[in-house]
Amino acid sequence: MGRKVSLRKFQEGVMTKQLHGVAGGGAASSSWLGVQIGSCFWLITLSDISETLPVPELTPVPLAQPWFRGVTSFRGNLHGIVDLALFIGDAPAQFGADCRLLLVHPKFSVNCGMVVSRLLGLRNPAQMQRAEAGKENPPWVAVEYLDETGRRWQALDMRALTGHPQFLNAGLP
Repeated sequence: MGRKVSLRKFQEGVMTKQLHGVAGGGAASSSWLGVQIGSCFWLITLSDISETLPVPELTPVPLAQPWFRGVTSFRGNLHGIVDLALFIGDAPAQFGADCRLLLVHPKFSVNCGMVVSRLLGLRNPAQMQRAEAGKENPPWVAVEYLDETGRRWQALDMRALTGHPQFLNAGLP
């Protein structure tokens, strides 16, 4: 009889392999995931997300903000799905082959998934230069970095985002 593996452990292993494949090797020791959200580049601590998945079919919610794209069920739990590009004021995400859903880690006490335009692999901010903020950033931007090509990366403060009143009030006024 074969060895039993929990579904969660199996998916964590698949996610790790997927991220290492996207990273291309050298950045594999980093604990930050690089993602593109609209036209912006973000760094998200891996411990702040529980899974990355293709975007599933969503059930729309009436009288919700446009960035609240709907709800879906994962393993028997209902999750609200946020289009982060639209939330930060960019164009809405195009649900194509590169688009992914990041499930927010349960430690934040919100059943939420966030749509990102594409995964860019693991990144190490220690190999980047800290950048001076060029504009007034929202509270969920922890710090900004510049990589070796001059690309600006914003580090996402998941606790600040998931606790912010604007994020928590998905209903229309």
